[in-house]
Formats: sequence, structure tokens, C-alpha cells
Amino acid sequence: MPIRGKRKGMKITRKKKCRFCMNPDMEISYKNEKMVQRYISDRGKIVAKRVSGNCARHQRMVAKELKIARFLALAPYIREHYR
Repeated sequence: MPIRGKRKGMKITRKKKCRFCMNPDMEISYKNEKMVQRYISDRGKIVAKRVSGNCARHQRMVAKELKIARFLALAPYIREHYR
């Protein structure tokens, strides 16, 4: 397994695995409110691939579904306390 942080004083962390590759039955949908909230940051931005641990393919799918959810007003463009 790849290990990050080879410099002195850095925390050694393992690379996250893509949740959707590990469990192919998991559905990426704008209707799934828990999934949508998981990939939106505290400021309302889409969480980066390196943070979420998704592969490139699934990160694109997640971003597409989040944009649909925002358009349909199922997810906010920005969080309430930043307006």
C-alpha cells in the first residue's frame, strides 16, 4: 500500500480507497441526500478527489450529480451561515 509523508515530522497516512469501487452496489444519485451532503464541504463546495478518496471516474460522477442536486434545489450552492 502506498504510504504518504516520507519527510521528517510528517504524519504517515495511507491513501484512501474509492468507496464506489470498493462497493459497486452503491448508487451515485442526486436523490440520495446523505451522499450529497457527504461530498459538500462546510462552505458548500464540492470536496476534492484527494480529500474524498474517490477515483477520477467516480469523482466526475459525484460532481455531476451534486450539480444536478443544486440545480433542483436539493442541495445549497453555499451554506446558510456564509450568506
